[in-house]
Amino acid sequence: MTTNCNSTEYTDKQISAWLRGLLTVAYADGNFDREEQELIASLTQDELIPNTDLGNLEIISPQELAEALGDDAHTKENFLRTAVMMAIANGVYSKQEADVVHEFQSALGLDLEAMKSLEATLWHPEEQKTGEAKNPDLLQPVKKWLDGMDIDDPRVARFVCKMIPSECPFERDIKLFGKKIVHIPPMCKLNPLYDQLVGLRFRSLSFLADDCKEDVTPYL
Repeated sequence: MTTNCNSTEYTDKQISAWLRGLLTVAYADGNFDREEQELIASLTQDELIPNTDLGNLEIISPQELAEALGDDAHTKENFLRTAVMMAIANGVYSKQEADVVHEFQSALGLDLEAMKSLEATLWHPEEQKTGEAKNPDLLQPVKKWLDGMDIDDPRVARFVCKMIPSECPFERDIKLFGKKIVHIPPMCKLNPLYDQLVGLRFRSLSFLADDCKEDVTPYL
């Protein structure tokens, strides 16, 4: 899709590494479910890298990611923001996902207070069954950090619009061999950063509609 955006777009090499980084996060907890596969596939084939087959994508090492993304701090932070979004999309920031994100953060040379607050608050969701954080103020740095993501590339904007649903997803049961193995509440109730994700989605929609003059109806 061609846009009229006067934007700073990432190179194909950066976008390919970006997507492989997200795939690495998705694989981290061993639960790369059908919905995640379909999301990555649609983004690969339709928006980000049309000539890349999902089957050819492989996980990426932190060093390879850092080399591909380059030295621009803005680019590196925006990638890390989307990596965090991938990790917390279901409201649970597992230790496996956190470890991968931390390795990416270190390789990219980023020292972010927001990441420390996220790790301290979300690594052990079983301790927060009541939905109350140990200290609500702990989340303020990561909320501010996610709110600070600039949208200046149409492919990233489309990724955000596709990854973050337009409405709070319904609760659902995950079944294996016909037996329920886990119950997932609605994401808006489970994820304490849901408002930040929705705000990011709105900014992405506005960028596509106002700056790129794209029809955003498919994302509504």
